[in-house]
Amino acid sequence: MEKTVLGLIEEVKILSKDREETILAKIDTGADKSSIDMALASKLGLNLIKTIRIKSAEGKSVRPVVNAKLILAGREVEDLFTLSNRKKLRHQVLIGQNILKKGFIIDPNKE
Repeated sequence: MEKTVLGLIEEVKILSKDREETILAKIDTGADKSSIDMALASKLGLNLIKTIRIKSAEGKSVRPVVNAKLILAGREVEDLFTLSNRKKLRHQVLIGQNILKKGFIIDPNKE
């Protein structure tokens, strides 16, 4: 399988049944799970499927989880995203290892 090269920030198109949103996402190899802002998930109508316990920079917590489909570097990918309040953060979406393991590599020099 040929690997797709990503930079540290990538444009993603998040798809839902009747909506889509194109935004910049942070690529984070240190994050096990991908994350999406609660308000954005609500705006797109993404349905809650479960909750999980996670460890993050803020400590341990329980987060809701949604299934989301997105287009990243021209590839359609579907996986689980935890929900968090990312309003104060620069990027509403964080792409973690659960998606990166699907054939992506990171080049920090890529613009």
